[in-house]
Amino acid sequence: MNWIVIAMILALLIPIYEAWQDDDIWQKMLAFASIATKTSIAILVISVLRDDWTIGVVGVLILSVGNAALMLLAHLLRRLNEV
Repeated sequence: MNWIVIAMILALLIPIYEAWQDDDIWQKMLAFASIATKTSIAILVISVLRDDWTIGVVGVLILSVGNAALMLLAHLLRRLNEV
């Protein structure tokens, strides 16, 4: 089961590279949203492997609230760049 977690961590490198390479704010925000989603799924997998549901609750909170806050920030940044 450790190889699943290692593969998930390696999958995080793809959006990190994309965010580092591109200067467009929307591409960076999408990459960060992808990182948040992949991290929360990895937290959920680890919580199931450890049979610790408090860690799972944190993963669900990151999955549900984290992306919404990130998209709100992206819209605010877009509005500031338009003015």
